[in-house]
Amino acid sequence: MRKTANYLWIDKDGDTYTLVLTPELQDDIGTVGYVQFSKEDVVKKDDSLLELEGSKTVLDLMSPLAGTVVERNTKAIDTPEILNASDANESWVVKLTDVDEDAFNALDDAQ
Repeated sequence: MRKTANYLWIDKDGDTYTLVLTPELQDDIGTVGYVQFSKEDVVKKDDSLLELEGSKTVLDLMSPLAGTVVERNTKAIDTPEILNASDANESWVVKLTDVDEDAFNALDDAQ
């Protein structure tokens, strides 16, 4: 099941929620040149997940859900342009667990 919020796709697979940059956000930011992940492992809704610098903008990527960060796409540190990939297996940002299922279900369905 895929939902969308904060210009991110949220893919649910069992108890893991993978946050992926949407094509719209990728287009808005341009080519990603730098990322720095938040060091927090437990995030609240609207906490920063990642500072990102693209060719068109600089932004703080905020979490649409509260949860525990269990994995970060650390490949993006050395190869930030990976976040511009059309393949969600490449352009994901973080994976969360301990997410409130009702909060996830309340998000908009992805188009």
